[in-house]
Amino acid sequence: MTTDSHALHSNDGHGHDDHGGAAHGSLKSYLIGFGLSVILTAVPFWLVMTGTIADKAVTALIVLVLAAVQIVVHMVYFLHMNTRSENGWTMMAMIFTVVMVVIALTGSLWVMHHLNINMMPMHDMSQMP
Repeated sequence: MTTDSHALHSNDGHGHDDHGGAAHGSLKSYLIGFGLSVILTAVPFWLVMTGTIADKAVTALIVLVLAAVQIVVHMVYFLHMNTRSENGWTMMAMIFTVVMVVIALTGSLWVMHHLNINMMPMHDMSQMP
């Protein structure tokens, strides 16, 4: 057999392979992603457990913002989503996913808000004979 098996299974060592051109992360990028993930998990946990910020609404807003940042960190450092890989299709898939999640969340909140407003008042059951 004259086929060079090394040429068929070669990897150029620069983080690319023959599976769609998607880049794989280096140890450094995985460690950076892990470190950021730990920080973005520990800070909200610390804020909630210690009650450092007295206003619960502000604490909830900070936790939500840090959660959104953590989602981006995971997509960039672990899922390798960027505009260069797979001719930008991973970025398009991410944008589509974000749009669908926003539609689902806002629709759910809108329905729950209107159900809460339009619910019949609860009767006091303790005064029944």
